[in-house]
Amino acid sequence: MFKIGLTGGIASGKSTVLTYFKDKGIPYIDADIVAREVVEPSTEGLEAIVDAFGSNVLHDDGTLNREALG
Repeated sequence: MFKIGLTGGIASGKSTVLTYFKDKGIPYIDADIVAREVVEPSTEGLEAIVDAFGSNVLHDDGTLNREALG
């Protein structure tokens, strides 16, 4: 089995390649989805961020305010 890491800038075709993989039944991991999941409310990831940067990095609903991180 091959393992391929797909990277690139904005509008470089990453989503197009991922769609091709999906259509061909090729297993994949979407790091954007994983990155969002690990900082959902009540996760250890979000707790670690709040411990490091304070609660000012949260929206009123308890979700991560990515803009506040800079």
